[in-house]
Amino acid sequence: MLQEEARRMLEERLIPFWLSLRDDTHGGFYGYLDFDLRLDRRAEKGCILNNRILWFFSRCASQLGRADCLAAAEHAYRFLTGRCIDQINGGLFWSVTYDGVPLDTTKHTYNQAFAIYALAAYYEASGDERALALARGLFYLIETRCRDTGGYLEAFDQRFHPAENEKLSENGVLAQRTMNTLLHVFEGYAGLYQACGDAQVKRAMVEILTIYRKKIYNPALRRQEVFFDRDYHPLIDLHSYGHDIESSWLIDWGCSLLGEPELEREIGAIDQEMAHEILRRAYANGSVMNERERGVDNTTRVWWVQAEAVLGFLNAWEKEPDCGAFREAAGTVWRYINTTLVDPRPGSEWYWEVDEHGVPSSRKPIVEPWKCPYHNGRLCLEILRRKF
Repeated sequence: MLQEEARRMLEERLIPFWLSLRDDTHGGFYGYLDFDLRLDRRAEKGCILNNRILWFFSRCASQLGRADCLAAAEHAYRFLTGRCIDQINGGLFWSVTYDGVPLDTTKHTYNQAFAIYALAAYYEASGDERALALARGLFYLIETRCRDTGGYLEAFDQRFHPAENEKLSENGVLAQRTMNTLLHVFEGYAGLYQACGDAQVKRAMVEILTIYRKKIYNPALRRQEVFFDRDYHPLIDLHSYGHDIESSWLIDWGCSLLGEPELEREIGAIDQEMAHEILRRAYANGSVMNERERGVDNTTRVWWVQAEAVLGFLNAWEKEPDCGAFREAAGTVWRYINTTLVDPRPGSEWYWEVDEHGVPSSRKPIVEPWKCPYHNGRLCLEILRRKF
C-alpha cells in the first residue's frame, strides 16, 4: 500500500513536475516558481538546486529504469559541468544567472558536498567515468581546502579565502561550523563511497562520525546541537526537529556502508535515541513541528521535515519492530502529507509550509534554490528501495 502510493507520488506528481521545469534554452532547470505558480524564467539558478535535481533524476533513472529521467539527469550534469563549476579556481559557485553566468561566487562546503552526492548518483545511473572522477576531485578539494584539524570549515570566497557563513546560519547567529553542513558532507561522502569504495573516503566518513558523536550529539538532551563556534561551543539553545529525524536514518544508512559492526551499533544507538526524542517531543497532531528555540516550539509544518519524519520513523521501526508507535507515526505523517502538504492545483507539487492549522503560506514559493525534489523525492525512492 505505502509502496504503491509512493510510486504514484513519484510518477504522477514529482517526476512530471520537475521535468516540466527543464530549460532547453539556457540549460539546467528554471530556478523560481512563486506561490501563484508564476514561472520566472530569468531567476537565478542555484547550484544546490541543480545538484539536487541531478541527484533526483539519477536515482529515478537507476531505480525506475526510466530513460526520460536519465536524459534529465544528463541535462543537469551538462549544466553543472558547464556552468556551475569554476574552471579557474575549482569548486562550484553558489549560483549563476538564468543563462549560466556566475552570480554568487561563494564557495561553500555544503554545496561541494551535494555536488559529490549528485555526481556519484549520476555515475551509478549512467556509468560515466567522468562524473566519478569529478566527484573524487571535489572530495579532495574539500579535504584539502575546506577543513582544519578540528573538522570542516564552511564558507569561502571564490578563491577559497575564508568568508562569513551567512548562508548556513540562521536564528540570529553567525556560525563557523554547523551540524547541517557536517551531516551533508557525510551524506555526500557516503554516496561516493557507495559508488567507488575508496578507502580515503571511508576514513573521512569515520572521522566525521567521531565529530558527530563527540561534538554534535548532546546525550543529555538526546539531540544534535546546531550552530557552533570554531571550537564546537553551541551558539544557541535550538532543537532542530527536522534535522534530527533526518540524521537518525541518513547517518544510519551511511554508517551501514562502512562494514564496521561496532561503530554501526554505537552510532545506531545514538540515532535511535534521537528518533525516540522526536516522537516524544515533536510529533503532534499527525505531523512533526519545525523546531524548538529557547524552549519555545515553532509549530510550522515544513515540507522537508514531514518527508524526513516518515523515513526517520520507518527506519526506527525497522530497527525496533516492537515499537509500533514508530510505524503508526510514519503512516499518519504520510497521510498528513497527502491531505495537507500536497498542493492540489495542476502544475504544482508540495507547498513549502503550512501553519499548525494546515493553512499554506502564500509567502513561500513552490520552487526556489532550496525548494527541490531532494527530500520528497528521496522519501518515495527510499520507500521503494527498502520495500517499506
